[in-house]
Amino acid sequence: MRFLPGLSGLILTLFRKLLYLWVRTDVKGASPDALGLNPAKPVCYVVQYSSMSSRLVLEQEVERAQLPSAQAPLPVHGGPDHSFFFLYKRTGGLFRRRQTSVLTSQAQELVQLGVEDPTLDVQIVPVSLFWGRSPDKAKSLVKLLLSDTWTVAGRLQKFLIILVHGRNTYVQFGKPLSLSQVVDEYRDRPDQASRKLARILRTHFRRVRQAVLGPDLSHRRTLVEGLVRTPAVKDAIRETARKDDIPPEKVRAKARKYADEIAASMSIVTIRFLEVLLSRLWNRIYNGITVNNIEVVQSVAQDNAVVYVPCHRSHIDYLLLSYVLYNNGLMPPHIAAGINLNMPVVGSILRRGGAFFMRRSFKDNPLYSTVFNEYMHVMFSRGYSVEYFVEGGRSRTGRMLQPRPGMVAMTVRSYLRDHNKPIVFVPVYIGYEKVMEGRSYLGELRGKKKQKESVFALAKTLKSLRNSFGRVAVNFGSAIPLSDVLDDIHPSWRREAYDSEYRPAWLSQAVETLSSKIVTGINAAVAVNPIGMTATVLLSTERLAMDEIQLSRLMDQFADLLRAFPYAETVTLPEGGGKEWIAYCETMGLVSRQPQALGDIIALEGNNAILMTYYRNNIQHLFALPSLIACLFENNSSLAREKVVFLSSVVYPYLQSELFLQYQPEQAEQVVDQWIDVLVNHGLLQTHGDRICRPEDGTESMLRLRALSHFIIQTLERYHIAIAILRKYGSGKINATELEEQSTLMAERMSILFGLNAPEFFDKSLFRNFIANLQKNEVISTDENGQLCYTEGLDEVAEDARLVLSVEKRQAIQQVTMLGA
Repeated sequence: MRFLPGLSGLILTLFRKLLYLWVRTDVKGASPDALGLNPAKPVCYVVQYSSMSSRLVLEQEVERAQLPSAQAPLPVHGGPDHSFFFLYKRTGGLFRRRQTSVLTSQAQELVQLGVEDPTLDVQIVPVSLFWGRSPDKAKSLVKLLLSDTWTVAGRLQKFLIILVHGRNTYVQFGKPLSLSQVVDEYRDRPDQASRKLARILRTHFRRVRQAVLGPDLSHRRTLVEGLVRTPAVKDAIRETARKDDIPPEKVRAKARKYADEIAASMSIVTIRFLEVLLSRLWNRIYNGITVNNIEVVQSVAQDNAVVYVPCHRSHIDYLLLSYVLYNNGLMPPHIAAGINLNMPVVGSILRRGGAFFMRRSFKDNPLYSTVFNEYMHVMFSRGYSVEYFVEGGRSRTGRMLQPRPGMVAMTVRSYLRDHNKPIVFVPVYIGYEKVMEGRSYLGELRGKKKQKESVFALAKTLKSLRNSFGRVAVNFGSAIPLSDVLDDIHPSWRREAYDSEYRPAWLSQAVETLSSKIVTGINAAVAVNPIGMTATVLLSTERLAMDEIQLSRLMDQFADLLRAFPYAETVTLPEGGGKEWIAYCETMGLVSRQPQALGDIIALEGNNAILMTYYRNNIQHLFALPSLIACLFENNSSLAREKVVFLSSVVYPYLQSELFLQYQPEQAEQVVDQWIDVLVNHGLLQTHGDRICRPEDGTESMLRLRALSHFIIQTLERYHIAIAILRKYGSGKINATELEEQSTLMAERMSILFGLNAPEFFDKSLFRNFIANLQKNEVISTDENGQLCYTEGLDEVAEDARLVLSVEKRQAIQQVTMLGA
């Protein structure tokens, strides 16, 4: 009866066409290149649970992706009639849910083929399928019917799930598994080979399910009540009641209120609503979203609790990262949001989208602190993904801010208490070509008071959505396993016991080290864009203007430097070249063109001149070392190579701390030496024996070198201001706070007198960090009265500045310093 298989195929094809009248899929990994398939070996697909609907979806997506057919017989001798199998079959009655996992006969037959024929190798491709993506949030029948969860649905339930969620179906193809590698050690024991295959595939499906759906969630009300009943919160309630003389019932009610204020209430309905809304929003205001290195997250999310740590440049960051993760098959994280965002209506939506709210400061409220710490511990110990910003607030200058230790310390302490679930930090760089809050940042940098978030302020912001803000890049950096950091700091940490209050002596070092790795990891994943490149070069000119052809050529050459000595594998560069980048900046309204007979002039005017410093600062760290080397030749025609390396390595620790450079101080000499070779190879420097020389004045090479030096020169000038003021007062005559204040005032005055369009030039926090590093490096010290003391070593540092700064700059700083006396 040969017609029966054909008739069966026609019926299945009809069913598949009918199913896809309703079903819409989002598919990941379905291509020969993504899977890395060997065309010489047969391919067999595997789906975890037996289901007609899953089979139909598999066949449709394999056909669409032009992969080897799942419907055709497996091309091996004695092989099955189809090139797919289900790992487990359903047991029970027609409408009963599966009770036990029973390996299918098709899986066992495939293993038997591999055992009998040592030359046979089949590529087994696991395929995961989700009808909607939702954590299990409640025990109600409605929720169970409306979500594809960790439980395995019965036939009736599956029908209803498809009916409700069929248009939001997610399919993920996994990397192929080699059958011969699985069965090699069990060729005389096929039963054990079958169990091994089942175990490997079961682990794979579990990892994918956790990454896509997230861990099982308990009901929010249950979570809140559970927090109040934890031993740590109970102790805090008793202590608060005793200290403030308040009845324990009232304190317990306050603790419950705190927990309710904090806890997220993630709703898949809200997430899907936001996905549709945000898709339209991004298409309206952005020219596209580029995602790079997402494979890192897709890999680590299967076995770890992931802590996403993005840079913080805009309120859009919250929404953008969740949107990108969801659209790449990952569960959106629980997001730490400031309590200021818990506004009417908006706060409720954010909470259902995964936000949990925290007060800006709670060190004077031990009860709140304990409740919040316990909430975080629940998140991590249950394997939830979490997102928070180590900078604390949004950067107004475009630079990475100094990390704040609070959330990182909570994460480390939670992990010490319970490290059964590994925690991995994933740095994320979010790069905007035009940040939405740019104009308000300008106002704040000029002294305008920060506007408080409100529904009315949000409505006002929505007016700007008519504008285009260019493209956005979301770059994922290299993962940082928390256990690796702890192993380096305190190798015996696993053998020690920790409770909610214990803070080991080495905790602060671990937090500092981890925070440093995070911020350097973010900077190592930076996305260079046309706006940043144009800003970097134009701002290096005295009059913020340049001939178009020259500007285009300089940008191409500086981009070549980044390619010649890549800062990190995770850094991305823009497509095209200088000419296209200039045209793009024009369309974005950030540069102006002045037609001229000898060649058009490209210039920065008005507010754009200051706004563009924000985009230059995004990528300034990439040019820090070559620019520092170039600065040494600002006032010197030649220097011994050893002197160049030595001076650069002396300054490097201060640049590293300010710009979060990834190289350790002990690596500085080697990296500087490599950069010297790169600059020589690109004609910016020359070698004569053991001396390094700058090009002749008036040459194009000298123009490039001088432009490169200006990328970082203002940072060195700021350092010189602080040193000049300290030397003016004398050793033991001024404390750190006074030096910070005086340096800030002098920098602000110099900025006005000499037309420096860089708001960070007089940023008080940068002076504070520099002074702290002078103390850390023992260049200065503090006496018993808190006054700063120094030795002749500081005079040597000031003397070395003569080699870096031009005569005009040194005289200008000296003049401004004397005016302030």
